[in-house]
Amino acid sequence: MNRILCIGEALIDMICTDKGSALSDGENFLKKPGGAPTNVAAAIAALGGDAWLAAKVGADPFGKHLIDVMQDFGVSTKFVVEDQKHFTTFAFVSLLKNGERDFYFNRGADGELSRDEVDIIDLSEFPVTHFGSATAFLPGALQIAYQSLLQKALLRDSFISFDPNYRHLLYKDRKQSFTDQSWNFLSACHFFKVSDEEAMLLTGRSTVADAAEDFLQKTKAVFAITLGKDGTMLGLNNSTVIIPSIPVQAVDTTGAGDAFVGAVLYQLSKYTKNEIESLQNTDWHTIVTNANKAGARTCEYLGAMEAFKHLNKDIFN
Repeated sequence: MNRILCIGEALIDMICTDKGSALSDGENFLKKPGGAPTNVAAAIAALGGDAWLAAKVGADPFGKHLIDVMQDFGVSTKFVVEDQKHFTTFAFVSLLKNGERDFYFNRGADGELSRDEVDIIDLSEFPVTHFGSATAFLPGALQIAYQSLLQKALLRDSFISFDPNYRHLLYKDRKQSFTDQSWNFLSACHFFKVSDEEAMLLTGRSTVADAAEDFLQKTKAVFAITLGKDGTMLGLNNSTVIIPSIPVQAVDTTGAGDAFVGAVLYQLSKYTKNEIESLQNTDWHTIVTNANKAGARTCEYLGAMEAFKHLNKDIFN
């Protein structure tokens, strides 16, 4: 089983449990560990994979909580840095009556992960490297560290995975910057996962089918476009196919996409890079079907980390 390195943000989601209330009016909040690449690492470990996380948290109770949760899942936190000068990053979220989200991002330590701190990572020990962007394309030290690690992964001929994790509330004034930086990774990676909305944003197309055609023409990667209840579009070998979704009574969809990515990478970690490149369409169909099962299982529980406690490789049977 190959080691998988996940890099990106580790943060605390503070979810307002007062239904329909704006953040300014909310009084009750639920603390949840999060961050897309952090979720992916936890999902990989829950399935039985060898996951390592590179991130930065504050030297505070919330940073300790994130480290403890990761270690409980079996994720190595050797490359999780505790910052003495910056607090752990927080994302405050409330669901308004009109269905929109009231969101406030209090960025701290996650954006301070530096190039020097990731340069110590020997990528020869990590055949698979996963980049989960969300905050990594915002200006700052993490942005530089991210680009540096990508170049190292390319030089090491690592298998590169990418999930852009677009968040409108973070990039509403920086969409072009987000798109440009995403394409730098899309052009370099071997596998990427996007939502249907992300696919159209990144390509400027008005339909998922047209966006997929752009990905087929402009990248060399195998890709998955998640379509919710309509399944997952798998793209490889100049064609696409829809892999059906798994019917489920959804309680909470938080972390479903991260569980999907974690399940793909867990399955790929059994192979060498050359073996992955030799996988047939039928092999990829099985991989994505299993990843859909992991995403569906995650939807059955409230909160990503709580859901991941119920992930194991037996769900693939």
